[in-house]
Amino acid sequence: MGAGTGHHRSTSPVEFPAGNDLRIEGARRRLEAIARILDSRWRIPGTGIRFGADPVLNLIPGIGLLASKGISMFLIWEARRLGVPTGTLMRMAGNLGLDALISTVPVLGWAGDMFYRANLKNMHLLREHLDRTGPSPR
Repeated sequence: MGAGTGHHRSTSPVEFPAGNDLRIEGARRRLEAIARILDSRWRIPGTGIRFGADPVLNLIPGIGLLASKGISMFLIWEARRLGVPTGTLMRMAGNLGLDALISTVPVLGWAGDMFYRANLKNMHLLREHLDRTGPSPR
């Protein structure tokens, strides 16, 4: 079962592609956690309404919007590094742009931020790409 026997595929986790799979899986988990923190980390007691740090940060004039959207840009940057095609990256940027536009509206924008979850939408797009191009994490 060594080299030259025609058995070039292995299920061993020490094989190079498996190492790459672990890197991608680690990135996926890290980005999923960031998206959940930004969009759906907490639940309003007695309701099914969830919210994250994004609408909370947007309560801080100026700086909060920059901070939350900056973190969201990081998700898109990482998606690019993971090989997401340009068309999908543009859709992700569109989701973020709409989220930023919603966030600029005083008071109503904060409520809108609770219900328009650009980061979770973008993670859905990233998951679709990773599931198409590589082994499923499960």
